[in-house]
Amino acid sequence: MDLDEAYRECERITWTQARNFAYGIRLLPAHKRRGLAVIYAFARRIDDIGDGTLPPEDKIAALQDARLVLGDLAAAGAGDPVLLALADVERNFPVPIAAFGELIDGCVADVRGTSYQTFEDLLHYCRCVAGSVGRLSLGIYGTSQDPEQAAELADSLGVALQLTNILRDIREDYQNGRVYLPSEDLVKFSVDVTGLAGLGGDDPPQIPPAYGGPARPPIPPGAPFGGTSPEFGRLIEFEVERARDWYATGMRLMPMLDWRSAACTSAMAGIYRRLLDRIAAQPAAVLRGRMSLSTGEKAVVAVKALTGRLG
Repeated sequence: MDLDEAYRECERITWTQARNFAYGIRLLPAHKRRGLAVIYAFARRIDDIGDGTLPPEDKIAALQDARLVLGDLAAAGAGDPVLLALADVERNFPVPIAAFGELIDGCVADVRGTSYQTFEDLLHYCRCVAGSVGRLSLGIYGTSQDPEQAAELADSLGVALQLTNILRDIREDYQNGRVYLPSEDLVKFSVDVTGLAGLGGDDPPQIPPAYGGPARPPIPPGAPFGGTSPEFGRLIEFEVERARDWYATGMRLMPMLDWRSAACTSAMAGIYRRLLDRIAAQPAAVLRGRMSLSTGEKAVVAVKALTGRLG
């Protein structure tokens, strides 16, 4: 397999699997578009391990294997299009490849069923799984200004995107045995997360045991929780405002990028910000299923980002 074929495979993965990011990536010039598609393809591989069907101990081993290949991509790339292209990206862009190790750390936390007591705990996780991707992307974009400040802002924008993901996926994550909302926030707003049991059906979801820990007992239906309760609404309002604060910080990155890179990033952030607005307007909807924008709505955001009209 030659290098062009390897890049085409990374782009194929991106266009078929990146439901939101692809709209922004397409706005980049060819060499950056190809580079960012490679970053997405390897990040997707890591995510797929964490979200896959392997037993937990096999997931941990596979994630460790992914970590090891980062040490010598040139040797590992033979026969693997994603690694072959990633080795070329490492040679040609100032990409902090070690940041993929942070993404792997976050996926290991998911496999282990880690929960978060405080927002500071959750923030560390968000920086691992999303801030890392922001910093990797910045390596593709480049910046003519302070690289350390730009990296901090890219990290903050990644946190904002991840906080939006967490709100969007409350139901799905819970049914997979994961709760990301900080326990201190649930207590503050008197929300009992076990009340998610039974949503969408008569039988409560069977929550898998935490990795390396005792089995979790079945969760009884009818706990004091409801998507239409005032407490839940106030909780979502609080989390939405927190995410908006992180967007406000992260969007300060835009003037530090060339206009095509800024358009790419603005499109991706714009899609998630509109999703966040939708969650704020309909908090209960996150408990009925995954919320999303239509293809047309995403396209409109991308066009506005490209023309500099995205507010």
